[in-house]
Amino acid sequence: MTDFLKNPQALFSVKDKVAIVTGASGAFGALAAEILAGAGAKLVLAAGKQSELQAVADRCKAAGAAVEAVNIRPSTEDACNTLVDAAVKRFGRVDILVVASGKNDVAKITEMEPSRFLDVMDANVTQSWLLARSATRQMLKQGDGGKIVLMSSARGLLGHPAGYTAYCASKSAVDGITKALGCELGATGITVNAIAPTVFRSALTAWMYEDTDRARDVRKGFLARVPKGRLGEPQDLAGPLLFLASAASDFYTGHILYADGGYTAG
Repeated sequence: MTDFLKNPQALFSVKDKVAIVTGASGAFGALAAEILAGAGAKLVLAAGKQSELQAVADRCKAAGAAVEAVNIRPSTEDACNTLVDAAVKRFGRVDILVVASGKNDVAKITEMEPSRFLDVMDANVTQSWLLARSATRQMLKQGDGGKIVLMSSARGLLGHPAGYTAYCASKSAVDGITKALGCELGATGITVNAIAPTVFRSALTAWMYEDTDRARDVRKGFLARVPKGRLGEPQDLAGPLLFLASAASDFYTGHILYADGGYTAG
């Protein structure tokens, strides 16, 4: 019997792996941090909001994880290098990078100033590229591979009528980075993949889950496109994250994993 068949679940283990999570005070970043903490990873968490970052770090510590919290936004080359250096100083290496930092800014193109468009592109695209660059350099130095997980969206594939030109463009670019790096790093043992969700329950989307006329109307229109017939829940991201962060995905790279209930299939 092939060794892995004796314990297939071991393929999904991230125990004692060193994971950097950016945007750790945000909806997906905090969730990613707690999932990885619960799975036994050592964490370096980054966010610009100190109090919220500390709250996430405390929850991860309560789950038994070793945590280094770095109050920094990965908006420059130096900041990204500082974050990787913090991981190496505390834990000796970097095994996993989860880029959950980013932003959205909704406005019709006729009403959006170029600076606002560029801010979204910088937060979602440039920062993903800079973080992947810093992490890749360290992973190549280690010589035994690594996992890079970027945050995309169903909007990287599909448009939206409500003023999403900046967001859709930025997530399409994240998809492009994912595919290009997947090809570029394929032979190194470093995999680069992206999770692309649709609407998930978070502080920003909580109103869509409420029992109000407005929420019901929005849900009705949206769910007509979702074969699973419901909006996303946080636990729906746990499986994709652990898959892409573990040895289970060693043969997957340059891949966009749509966590969308079938939304992009129809």
